[in-house]
Amino acid sequence: MKTIHNSFEEKQSIELAVGTFIISTILFILYIVSNANSMVLVIAWPFALGAIIVNAIMFVHLADRFIHLPEQRRDIGIKILTLLSNIPLTFIFYLIVMKL
Repeated sequence: MKTIHNSFEEKQSIELAVGTFIISTILFILYIVSNANSMVLVIAWPFALGAIIVNAIMFVHLADRFIHLPEQRRDIGIKILTLLSNIPLTFIFYLIVMKL
């Protein structure tokens, strides 16, 4: 009997985490460089809200896969942690922007 090993090939979660991090970092740097121009916030807040919603959807998807694919939990857990790593970074950006 042949065993089939299906690895969990989900690259969208890593791309989403890295993409939202890069875009939020660019918006943060643009805000700092523009001397706290409020027009940057007009662009940044809708992006932040959209990123929260999309990341939450991806988190629910990964949590579902984590439950239903016990043999792939290590890989899925790393993807979940990568996705969740944006939260403290975004919070730090938020604190800095609110202090300016």
